[in-house]
Amino acid sequence: MAYFRSSILHMKQILLAASILLVSGLFNATNAQNSKPRITIDHVALYVVDLEKEAGFYRDVLQFDTLAEPFHDGKHAWFTIGPGIAMHIIQGAEKPKEYFKNNHLCMSVPSIEAFTKRLKSLKIAFEDKEGVQGAITNRVDGVHQIWLKDPEGYWIEVNDAKHG
Repeated sequence: MAYFRSSILHMKQILLAASILLVSGLFNATNAQNSKPRITIDHVALYVVDLEKEAGFYRDVLQFDTLAEPFHDGKHAWFTIGPGIAMHIIQGAEKPKEYFKNNHLCMSVPSIEAFTKRLKSLKIAFEDKEGVQGAITNRVDGVHQIWLKDPEGYWIEVNDAKHG
């Protein structure tokens, strides 16, 4: 009789475990079907008047690595700006435009002090969030940031935020 009770208890444990696995599997399958696809950034593009001046800025000042330009039409420059992320600079705009500071690209550097020292040596103007020339914003979260414009007026934020 004890053996029979032990067998029933064992069977109940197996059924409970199987039920948990089944419900877990259904829950995960339902979540997989209802989850949104993961979207990642492939590239950003800037439409410019002077391709050479813009490309020189991103190559020489921000030190982005160039990518092979597949169109070979003299109207594009490609850069890598992160793992698997590119920036395309495309010539063809009629004139530069004015942009709002809150419409910007943002890049991170290991040291904002070293980066601003480099900008100063290249005579590249930068400012804090409020527009004070040569100043650095100290955010409440401890991140330091500066703002600068590329030759055609696109705003760029550079900060020392640590991601990951």
